[in-house]
Amino acid sequence: MIDLLRILAALVAGYLLGSLNTSVIVGHLYGKDIRNFGSRSAGLTNALRVLGKPAAALVLVGDVLKGIVACFVGLRLGVDAQSGAASECISLLAAGGGAIVGHNWPLYFGFKGGKGALTAIAVLFMIDWVMALICLGVFAAIVTAIRFVSLGTICATLLFAVLSFVPMFDKTWYFCIFACLMASIVLIKHRANIQRLLAGTESKLAF
Repeated sequence: MIDLLRILAALVAGYLLGSLNTSVIVGHLYGKDIRNFGSRSAGLTNALRVLGKPAAALVLVGDVLKGIVACFVGLRLGVDAQSGAASECISLLAAGGGAIVGHNWPLYFGFKGGKGALTAIAVLFMIDWVMALICLGVFAAIVTAIRFVSLGTICATLLFAVLSFVPMFDKTWYFCIFACLMASIVLIKHRANIQRLLAGTESKLAF
Protein backbone atom coordinates (compact mmCIF):
# COMPACT_ATOMS: atom_id res chain seq x y z
CA MET A 1 0.00 0.00 0.00
CA ILE A 2 2.83 2.40 0.84
CA ASP A 3 4.54 1.63 -2.48
CA LEU A 4 1.29 2.27 -4.35
CA LEU A 5 0.94 5.66 -2.67
CA ARG A 6 4.53 6.52 -3.57
CA ILE A 7 3.92 5.59 -7.21
CA LEU A 8 0.79 7.74 -7.23
CA ALA A 9 2.72 10.61 -5.61
CA ALA A 10 5.43 10.28 -8.27
CA LEU A 11 2.84 10.35 -11.04
CA VAL A 12 1.13 13.45 -9.63
CA ALA A 13 4.44 15.25 -8.98
CA GLY A 14 5.61 14.47 -12.51
CA TYR A 15 2.34 15.71 -13.96
CA LEU A 16 2.46 18.99 -12.03
CA LEU A 17 6.06 19.59 -13.13
CA GLY A 18 5.25 18.67 -16.73
CA SER A 19 2.31 21.09 -16.67
CA LEU A 20 4.83 23.95 -16.44
CA ASN A 21 4.75 24.32 -20.22
CA THR A 22 7.90 26.25 -21.02
CA SER A 23 6.89 27.41 -24.50
CA VAL A 24 3.65 28.92 -23.18
CA ILE A 25 5.51 30.64 -20.34
CA VAL A 26 8.26 31.97 -22.63
CA GLY A 27 5.65 33.00 -25.18
CA HIS A 28 3.89 35.11 -22.56
CA LEU A 29 7.21 36.81 -21.80
CA TYR A 30 7.32 37.73 -25.50
CA GLY A 31 3.70 38.93 -25.37
CA LYS A 32 2.33 35.99 -27.38
CA ASP A 33 0.33 32.88 -26.68
CA ILE A 34 2.34 30.38 -28.72
CA ARG A 35 -0.80 28.27 -29.13
CA ASN A 36 -2.36 30.94 -31.36
CA PHE A 37 0.51 31.18 -33.84
CA GLY A 38 2.27 28.96 -36.37
CA SER A 39 1.31 25.32 -35.93
CA ARG A 40 -0.44 26.28 -32.65
CA SER A 41 1.62 23.66 -30.84
CA ALA A 42 3.12 24.59 -27.47
CA GLY A 43 6.50 23.03 -28.21
CA LEU A 44 10.09 23.71 -29.24
CA THR A 45 9.66 23.67 -33.03
CA ASN A 46 6.80 26.15 -33.01
CA ALA A 47 8.63 28.34 -30.50
CA LEU A 48 11.61 28.43 -32.86
CA ARG A 49 9.44 29.44 -35.81
CA VAL A 50 7.32 32.01 -33.96
CA LEU A 51 9.60 33.43 -31.25
CA GLY A 52 13.10 32.86 -32.62
CA LYS A 53 16.26 31.10 -31.47
CA PRO A 54 16.83 32.71 -28.03
CA ALA A 55 13.28 31.87 -26.96
CA ALA A 56 13.58 28.37 -28.40
CA ALA A 57 16.76 27.85 -26.37
CA LEU A 58 14.86 28.73 -23.19
CA VAL A 59 12.09 26.32 -24.15
CA LEU A 60 14.61 23.56 -24.80
CA VAL A 61 16.29 24.02 -21.42
CA GLY A 62 12.97 24.25 -19.58
CA ASP A 63 11.39 21.19 -21.20
CA VAL A 64 14.51 19.09 -20.59
CA LEU A 65 14.89 20.25 -16.97
CA LYS A 66 11.33 19.45 -15.97
CA GLY A 67 11.71 15.91 -17.30
CA ILE A 68 14.97 15.47 -15.39
CA VAL A 69 13.61 16.94 -12.15
CA ALA A 70 10.49 14.76 -12.37
CA CYS A 71 12.67 11.66 -12.75
CA PHE A 72 14.79 12.65 -9.74
CA VAL A 73 11.60 13.00 -7.69
CA GLY A 74 10.52 9.52 -8.79
CA LEU A 75 13.96 8.14 -8.05
CA ARG A 76 13.90 9.70 -4.58
CA LEU A 77 10.57 8.06 -3.81
CA GLY A 78 12.38 4.82 -4.51
CA VAL A 79 9.82 2.20 -5.54
CA ASP A 80 12.20 -0.28 -7.18
CA ALA A 81 11.92 -3.82 -8.46
CA GLN A 82 14.52 -6.52 -9.11
CA SER A 83 18.01 -5.06 -9.64
CA GLY A 84 17.23 -1.46 -8.70
CA ALA A 85 18.31 -0.08 -12.11
CA ALA A 86 16.74 3.20 -13.22
CA SER A 87 14.58 1.45 -15.81
CA GLU A 88 13.22 -0.78 -13.02
CA CYS A 89 12.35 2.09 -10.68
CA ILE A 90 8.58 2.11 -10.96
CA SER A 91 8.22 5.49 -9.25
CA LEU A 92 10.75 6.97 -11.70
CA LEU A 93 8.76 5.63 -14.66
CA ALA A 94 5.57 7.03 -13.13
CA ALA A 95 7.09 10.48 -12.57
CA GLY A 96 8.63 10.57 -16.04
CA GLY A 97 5.37 9.48 -17.63
CA GLY A 98 3.49 12.07 -15.60
CA ALA A 99 5.84 14.81 -16.85
CA ILE A 100 5.16 13.83 -20.47
CA VAL A 101 1.40 13.77 -19.89
CA GLY A 102 1.61 17.12 -18.11
CA HIS A 103 3.51 18.66 -21.00
CA ASN A 104 0.85 17.51 -23.45
CA TRP A 105 -2.15 18.36 -21.27
CA PRO A 106 -0.96 21.02 -18.78
CA LEU A 107 -3.13 21.66 -15.75
CA TYR A 108 -2.15 25.34 -15.62
CA PHE A 109 -2.89 26.15 -19.28
CA GLY A 110 -6.30 24.70 -20.00
CA PHE A 111 -4.93 21.23 -20.81
CA LYS A 112 -3.67 22.55 -24.14
CA GLY A 113 0.06 21.87 -24.43
CA GLY A 114 2.77 20.53 -26.70
CA LYS A 115 3.56 17.11 -28.10
CA GLY A 116 5.89 15.80 -25.43
CA ALA A 117 8.87 14.79 -27.55
CA LEU A 118 11.55 16.91 -25.86
CA THR A 119 10.44 16.06 -22.35
CA ALA A 120 10.17 12.42 -23.41
CA ILE A 121 13.78 12.25 -24.62
CA ALA A 122 14.95 13.89 -21.36
CA VAL A 123 13.05 11.23 -19.40
CA LEU A 124 14.50 8.49 -21.61
CA PHE A 125 18.06 9.73 -20.95
CA MET A 126 17.34 9.49 -17.23
CA ILE A 127 16.08 5.92 -17.62
CA ASP A 128 18.45 4.44 -20.21
CA TRP A 129 21.02 6.70 -21.88
CA VAL A 130 22.02 4.06 -24.46
CA MET A 131 18.47 3.75 -25.80
CA ALA A 132 18.16 7.53 -25.65
CA LEU A 133 21.30 8.05 -27.74
CA ILE A 134 20.12 5.56 -30.36
CA CYS A 135 16.72 7.24 -30.65
CA LEU A 136 18.26 10.73 -30.65
CA GLY A 137 20.70 9.66 -33.37
CA VAL A 138 17.85 8.43 -35.58
CA PHE A 139 15.94 11.66 -34.97
CA ALA A 140 18.97 13.82 -35.84
CA ALA A 141 19.73 11.81 -38.98
CA ILE A 142 16.18 12.14 -40.31
CA VAL A 143 15.87 15.85 -39.50
CA THR A 144 19.29 16.60 -41.03
CA ALA A 145 18.52 14.59 -44.18
CA ILE A 146 14.96 15.67 -44.95
CA ARG A 147 14.22 18.44 -42.40
CA PHE A 148 10.95 17.01 -41.13
CA VAL A 149 11.05 17.35 -37.34
CA SER A 150 7.73 15.54 -36.99
CA LEU A 151 8.89 12.53 -39.02
CA GLY A 152 12.11 12.34 -37.01
CA THR A 153 10.13 12.42 -33.78
CA ILE A 154 7.68 9.77 -34.96
CA CYS A 155 10.44 7.40 -36.11
CA ALA A 156 12.46 7.87 -32.91
CA THR A 157 9.34 7.28 -30.82
CA LEU A 158 8.48 4.07 -32.64
CA LEU A 159 12.09 2.92 -32.32
CA PHE A 160 11.95 3.50 -28.55
CA ALA A 161 8.93 1.21 -28.25
CA VAL A 162 10.58 -1.45 -30.41
CA LEU A 163 13.89 -1.32 -28.51
CA SER A 164 12.11 -1.92 -25.22
CA PHE A 165 11.30 -5.44 -26.45
CA VAL A 166 14.81 -6.23 -27.72
CA PRO A 167 16.37 -8.92 -25.46
CA MET A 168 19.74 -7.17 -25.47
CA PHE A 169 18.31 -4.31 -23.38
CA ASP A 170 16.77 -6.77 -20.89
CA LYS A 171 13.78 -4.59 -19.93
CA THR A 172 10.98 -5.59 -17.59
CA TRP A 173 7.40 -6.04 -18.75
CA TYR A 174 6.30 -2.86 -16.96
CA PHE A 175 9.03 -0.90 -18.75
CA CYS A 176 7.71 -2.24 -22.08
CA ILE A 177 4.21 -1.12 -21.11
CA PHE A 178 5.60 2.30 -20.13
CA ALA A 179 7.44 2.57 -23.48
CA CYS A 180 4.34 1.67 -25.50
CA LEU A 181 2.12 4.07 -23.56
CA MET A 182 4.54 6.98 -23.93
CA ALA A 183 5.07 6.24 -27.63
CA SER A 184 1.29 6.12 -28.12
CA ILE A 185 0.88 9.52 -26.46
CA VAL A 186 3.54 11.12 -28.69
CA LEU A 187 2.05 9.53 -31.82
CA ILE A 188 -1.49 10.62 -30.91
CA LYS A 189 -0.27 14.19 -30.45
CA HIS A 190 1.40 13.99 -33.89
CA ARG A 191 -1.67 12.72 -35.76
CA ALA A 192 -2.15 16.04 -37.58
CA ASN A 193 1.53 15.96 -38.61
CA ILE A 194 1.08 12.41 -39.90
CA GLN A 195 -1.86 13.55 -42.03
CA ARG A 196 0.19 16.44 -43.44
CA LEU A 197 3.16 14.15 -44.13
CA LEU A 198 0.90 11.80 -46.08
CA ALA A 199 -0.61 14.75 -47.95
CA GLY A 200 2.80 16.28 -48.68
CA THR A 201 1.96 19.54 -46.92
CA GLU A 202 4.11 19.23 -43.78
CA SER A 203 6.44 22.17 -43.15
CA LYS A 204 10.18 21.62 -43.20
CA LEU A 205 12.59 23.03 -40.66
CA ALA A 206 14.80 25.81 -42.03
CA PHE A 207 18.33 25.62 -40.63
